[in-house]
Amino acid sequence: MSIFHGLSAFPITPANEHGAVDAEGVMRLTDHLSINGVDSIGLLGSTGTYAYLSRVERRRAVRAAVKAVGGKTPLIVGIGALRTDDAQNLARDAAAEGADGLLMAPVSYTPLTQDEVYQHYVAVAGVTSLPLCIYNNPSTTRFSFGRELLERLSDVPNIAAIKMPPLPEGALAQELTALRGSPVGKLNIGYSGDWIAAEALLAGCDAWFSVLGGFLPKLAKALVTAAYAGDVHAVSDYQQTLQPMWLLFREFGSLRVAYAATNAMGLLTARPPLPIQPLDSHNQNRVVEALQACLGHDGAMIMS
Repeated sequence: MSIFHGLSAFPITPANEHGAVDAEGVMRLTDHLSINGVDSIGLLGSTGTYAYLSRVERRRAVRAAVKAVGGKTPLIVGIGALRTDDAQNLARDAAAEGADGLLMAPVSYTPLTQDEVYQHYVAVAGVTSLPLCIYNNPSTTRFSFGRELLERLSDVPNIAAIKMPPLPEGALAQELTALRGSPVGKLNIGYSGDWIAAEALLAGCDAWFSVLGGFLPKLAKALVTAAYAGDVHAVSDYQQTLQPMWLLFREFGSLRVAYAATNAMGLLTARPPLPIQPLDSHNQNRVVEALQACLGHDGAMIMS
């Protein structure tokens, strides 16, 4: 089975104000996810603030995660970078440290063309034997993958999956059906944007790339299990419970909420990298209230 399936949990990457990664904190978080049954761990994704860390610190994070969960839970490592040669080096680093798969967004300062992104992926996929997931995240990269580009990339050796962004309510099933019926359908197709997870899972996507799973893995896994079993009533119940969290994600961005939640749960103490600011005390309390709303489903986890 592909490693790009089920619940892929994306934790924060704890680091100090100078960008030095807290290796012990990375180990604690990834071990916590592994023992709570996630299907894979997405290290150094957007939630893991990969773009704010040096190559040395990114490698330190991978080394720590592999030490904690290597051989137990597949580790998918983000390798996005402005330069193609830097992304190639990050791919080599991740493989050398023991990663199981790679995830890459088309990071840019100067806007990229469709062909430039194609050549970028071909070049990076060509230096690794690890399966690579296309990270389609226009909200951060400001790049939108055209259907023709996705179809071209689906034929590139080692490209195995795509992480799709959220869509307006009701549009996802149609998009997924269209992707399945095109050459892109040979890839595993997953979705991010946690508030649309239930819709995506019930529509039959292969994976949920989840911020929630990075700090509430039991609850996120329960949602995945219920959706794949076709238990619409249970999924609806989970969605109702999670509405306060989804509201916070959409209001502040899931990254800020993930830091606040991870801290509130006592998993560790961390601040987002500057210039990103943590939530103020009022909104941190809203995060705590949203977490407490999940107590009925995931109480032991929240209290850990």
